[in-house]
Amino acid sequence: VQLQASGGGLVQAGGSLRLSCAASGSIFSINDMGWYRQAPGKQRELVAVITSTGRTNYADSVKGRFTISRDNAKNTVYLQMNSLKPEDTAVYYCNQETVVAGPITLSALDAWGQGTQVTVSS
Repeated sequence: VQLQASGGGLVQAGGSLRLSCAASGSIFSINDMGWYRQAPGKQRELVAVITSTGRTNYADSVKGRFTISRDNAKNTVYLQMNSLKPEDTAVYYCNQETVVAGPITLSALDAWGQGTQVTVSS
């Protein structure tokens, strides 16, 4: 399974960006999909997660500004980021809890994207 993330970039404070992350491979199903971020000198933190049934959860710091969504037909998760702040600057990583179809059995695989840089200038 491979995850391809896109949509990062440089934006001024108050601006918006939309991140996308598409999974490819022998995917049987996907459970939770999420976005994490890691700022320089800090630990990776959860930003938002969406379950297979569409339930969402957000870090307190992004509630009301970020929206996570998914397109199951495309194995893709999105993160709409509005009212961006300089403290949102980080490398954003997508994560998908996939179930992979092998020749005989199914197996779980926790897949990660390569990271996409988001920089918010003040």
